This record gives sequence, structure tokens and C-alpha cells, in this order.
Amino acid sequence: MPKIHGLNKTTLLDYPGRVAATVFLGHCNFRCPFCQNSSLVLNPAEEPEIPEEEVLSFLKKRQGILEGVCISGGEPTLAPDLEDFIQKIHNLGYPVKLDTNGTHPEVLKTLADKDLIQKAAVDIKACPENYPSLSGMLHPPLDAVRETVDFLLHGNLDYEFRTTVVRELHNEEDFVRIGKWLKGASGYYLQAYRDSEEVLQPGFSSYSLEELEHFREILLTTIPVVGIRGID
Repeated sequence: MPKIHGLNKTTLLDYPGRVAATVFLGHCNFRCPFCQNSSLVLNPAEEPEIPEEEVLSFLKKRQGILEGVCISGGEPTLAPDLEDFIQKIHNLGYPVKLDTNGTHPEVLKTLADKDLIQKAAVDIKACPENYPSLSGMLHPPLDAVRETVDFLLHGNLDYEFRTTVVRELHNEEDFVRIGKWLKGASGYYLQAYRDSEEVLQPGFSSYSLEELEHFREILLTTIPVVGIRGID
């Protein structure tokens, strides 16, 4: 069964348009320097674990109150028995949104084909050329990420793409290239970076709202819906 290391019992942010709970699974194959969940990525075995039964029991009690469940991480597509776990959530009547870095398209496709997930959110780290520095991997599996993007762009699953924008790591050219890559996407969101103790490499900074609006204008030339999140 998947190792569950966190449960956010109520969120209005993680499953847009729904009152949801978010389940956090450990382990990730990326080492993004700006990651907000570094303990789940670097040392998941040292993090407290929540039994699956406890999570399912909570979800059962909240039937009729919660409107969905978001499964996040870490990188949830690495989890053993992910399909079985989602099936159990489904059996309680919840739609499920999966957060992923897109590196395991076969897992995403299987879950979508079986109608076990109702939405996917894919973290686009950068334009393809800059994935090595943004993912913390010398040779990130870009073909897999491209396959995930293509599957969502041309499929029937509800989805969104999103990028956490970091002043020291992203520039205007990134968004020109991302706009070309994700051309025609139904939804893309710029997320303002926030520094915290949990960041893998703390000390980065965010762009201003005006600067993010500028990136948004660039993206709107190829993507019809572009939003900004996480900034006042």
C-alpha cells in the first residue's frame, strides 16, 4: 500500500472548484531546488506515517461534506498499489485529482482509462531545455513528460498545467517556449514561489504580480486560460 505522510483535511485550493482533502505520499524522482515538500522527497522514511485505514475512515465520515480528494506528494505515481488506494477512495464516492510531475505517463493513462481519476495537475518545471536545472536531474525523463502532456492535450481527462515561478530560475524566454509547448492547453497557472523552511534549497524569491502578469500576457497568445495563484 502507498506510504501516506500527510493529510490536509480541508482545502479549497488543491482541487479547484471543490472542497477537498489532500493526501500526501512520500518519495520523488525529482530534486527540484524550489520544492516545498523537501522532507517527503529527501527522507520520506523518517516522516510519520498515517495508516491507510485512518485516511479512508476519515473520508468515510466526511461523505456529503467533502467534494473530492487530491493525491499529491512527493510524486504519487511512484507509489506501490496507487491504483488500489484510489479505487478505495472511489468506492466512497469521491472524485479524485492526481498531482504529478508527468514522468510516469503509463500510470496516468491507466488511471484515466479506468476512470479512477477525474482530473490531473501536471507541474511543468520549465521549458524542456531547462528541465535539468529545474528538476535537479542531469538527464530528466523528458520524453515521458512530453508523452503525459500530449495525452492530456489530446485526451478527455480534465487537467491543468502549472508552474511555480522562481525569480532566480525562470525568465521571459521560459514562458515564450512553454507557451509554444503547451499551445492550446485548456488551463495553465503561474504559481508564485514562497520561501519556507521546508524548501529543498531555501532562499529563492518570487516575481511581483506585475511581472507575473507580463508572463501571463505572453502565454495568452497560445493558451486561452492562464491564471495566477499564490500572490496577494
